[in-house]
Amino acid sequence: MPTDPLADLPPGEDDSTALFAGPRQAASRLVLLHGWGADADDLLDLGPVLLGADPASIGLSVVALRAPLPHPAGLGRQWYDLQQPEWPQLPEARRALRQRLLALGTSVPLEHTCLLGFSQGAAMAIDVATGGGPDDGDPLPLAGLVACSGYPHPDWQPQTPCTAILLTHGEQDPVVPFAASVALERSLAEAGGSVQRIAFPGGHSIDAELIAPMREFLVRGWQGR
Repeated sequence: MPTDPLADLPPGEDDSTALFAGPRQAASRLVLLHGWGADADDLLDLGPVLLGADPASIGLSVVALRAPLPHPAGLGRQWYDLQQPEWPQLPEARRALRQRLLALGTSVPLEHTCLLGFSQGAAMAIDVATGGGPDDGDPLPLAGLVACSGYPHPDWQPQTPCTAILLTHGEQDPVVPFAASVALERSLAEAGGSVQRIAFPGGHSIDAELIAPMREFLVRGWQGR
């Protein structure tokens, strides 16, 4: 009987909605959320860099999710359209991402999953993980959350996070103002979260100097802190 090539895929995802590195079923997982106008492949190579090893060699699953909507420029993807006033697609984007993460949690528990987002992906990660939308459920019990060059959504009101959170942001970011991460840190701390922010003298990027502290943060999360 022929083998189903999708049989070992995490529930709810296939090769059209996500990219994978390392084993697709594992004890621990890193989920990556790309930024506005990028695609899943934009962050996939970051997985081995952060891990300091080929994910397959250490038995860790890396999943780079693809945003559901095409970017209006015709290239890349978006979690919601930033160009529409008041971001009307945001509520559905929240619900859809939450369901995708919960589905992934049936194969690798969320308690063993770290979530990392960049730019719009960081905003989505922070929002959904903290149950901050008006229609969201409880915060997600992740092993760790990293938000790079992120920003708060206008109606975001975080509940007490169930995981430690690391924020990174370039002080000269021309796309998402540095003050956005300051605002995230303040709101998360006021909600009772464990939050750390790392600033660096750079722009809208994940600076090479961030790799070591991000790796340390992720490993602590997978090890249960």
